Amino acid sequence: MVTQLQELEVDVITRGHLLKGLDALRHEFAGIFSPETVEGFMAESLQALSGARLKHYVPLFVHRFARERLRALAQVEGTIAKEVPEVLFVCVQNAGRSQMAAALLNHLGEGRLHVRSAGSEPADQVNRNVVTAMSELGIDIAKEFPKPMTDEVVRAADVVITMGCGDTCPIYPGKRYEDWVVDDPAEADLEGVRRIRDQIADRVRHLLADVTPARNGS
Repeated sequence: MVTQLQELEVDVITRGHLLKGLDALRHEFAGIFSPETVEGFMAESLQALSGARLKHYVPLFVHRFARERLRALAQVEGTIAKEVPEVLFVCVQNAGRSQMAAALLNHLGEGRLHVRSAGSEPADQVNRNVVTAMSELGIDIAKEFPKPMTDEVVRAADVVITMGCGDTCPIYPGKRYEDWVVDDPAEADLEGVRRIRDQIADRVRHLLADVTPARNGS
């Protein structure tokens, strides 16, 4: 039987890594999704990320992206419980603003919420000045990658923050939506990216305080 992954044109080494990732996901989601559904998400994710510039990381990217999508869908369907609030950041390329916001909220949140990011028109890699600016805060996003916005990820979110992507994000009832007006790092030098980073950090701190309970003793 020819599987969905086998039908895609990838080299032997890449296919081997993808099949290992597929086996891991089938095991993780056994009893939640069928093996065919899991493989379908892997195949779709591979096609969606085929333009990624860091080719040697593609199997890792595909595994991570497919896993996030499957977890989101399971949350929507109620087969995986939400233990913390889910926050989604969306910008156009998912290469700058939404990556910084997600990394900052994840860092400051210390496990009190779960964060995802996506792009309406994802780029092929994260902006290098953004990687540098975040590393200055001790936050490593060098192995992050732009991801397309998918329906199940939006549906799983409790809070959706958009930054410059207009009306491309679908609207679902019962969610909190905000639009942050922030300059695009793609149009800035490193000093400009630092300024944008700090603006986003201020907004992230306010959001964190608003959507998560205070820790004991704080």
